[in-house]
Amino acid sequence: MMGNFGYTGFAWIGMLLGLVITIGVIVGFVILVVWAVRRMSGNTYQPASPNLPGQSARDIAQVRYAKGEITREEYQQILADLGR
Repeated sequence: MMGNFGYTGFAWIGMLLGLVITIGVIVGFVILVVWAVRRMSGNTYQPASPNLPGQSARDIAQVRYAKGEITREEYQQILADLGR
């Protein structure tokens, strides 16, 4: 009469543990895919650094040109606009 009752009484623990493990594997896989896509996209976006107090517009333009954020023509135009 009690043949399977003791086992089935705790079967929900095994099912719950299996569900938690399955969800963990799925979340881990999604994180791995997102990481791989970001790594392979080559997107090296870096937020702009805040301007330091006392930094002139010419200095900022020079840093942006050195980082490749602006072209040579844009850099020269900025210098011309600033009156060299």
